[in-house]
Amino acid sequence: MGKHHKNLLNNLEQLRKSADLTQQQLSDSAGVSRKSINAIENGIYVPSTVLALKIAQTLKCTVDDLFQLP
Repeated sequence: MGKHHKNLLNNLEQLRKSADLTQQQLSDSAGVSRKSINAIENGIYVPSTVLALKIAQTLKCTVDDLFQLP
């Protein structure tokens, strides 16, 4: 699948790096494992609405900034 799940495009890695956060720092803030953040960034896992909102809050952006439908 690579960076793009067939039903979801994401900008998580770019926004996380722009915020100067590691995967571990973001995962700690969102209350999930670092592996979960990695799986989302690589298009393997589609986050729940709650997790997407937590990530967006941490990165000070909207869920639409993070994820788009193709």
